[in-house]
Amino acid sequence: MKNIKYLLVVAQLLVATAVFAGEEKAELDRPSFAASQSMVITAVVKAIDHETRVVTVKKQDGEEVTFTASEEARNLDQVSVGDILVAEFVEKITVEVLPGDGLGPDAAEAAVLARTEKGEMPGVAAMDSTVTISTVEDINIEANTFKLKGPDGVVTEYVARNPGNLKRAKVGDIVVITDTVAMALTVEKAPAE
Repeated sequence: MKNIKYLLVVAQLLVATAVFAGEEKAELDRPSFAASQSMVITAVVKAIDHETRVVTVKKQDGEEVTFTASEEARNLDQVSVGDILVAEFVEKITVEVLPGDGLGPDAAEAAVLARTEKGEMPGVAAMDSTVTISTVEDINIEANTFKLKGPDGVVTEYVARNPGNLKRAKVGDIVVITDTVAMALTVEKAPAE
């Protein structure tokens, strides 16, 4: 369990590093935006059939959920009624306008996955990050619109939510959108009574 929680913390740090890595290069007057959300869900194991791998859990709100754990769910034999399932999710998205410096549209994705060792309580952590770079092809201040050329070569026109941002960008700039999702799922032994 410590390894999974550690991996979630590392994933969150990677999200923060990916977001702030370009800030030193960015001109301070260029538009940028960042938003994040996180949630923790806990549930108590109410029933488990180790042979069929069918598990029923009761969430904090009282709702019961039944599912079949896949064969990928390692160490299910360690789980008992009363154990606590903890799921943590973090998502962060950033949009940054940077000088183009000859860069064109592009996209990349990176993903990591780790799970507990055989014999430990079940746990998994995963992180997926997608970076999409588009090029500013046109800015029309009067119409409050701008056009971006995406990695697929398609040029799409958008209406600016904040018209002032159009004056802070220029044709040839790049728009970098980074979307990162991190998730950790652990099972903890029921507290001793």
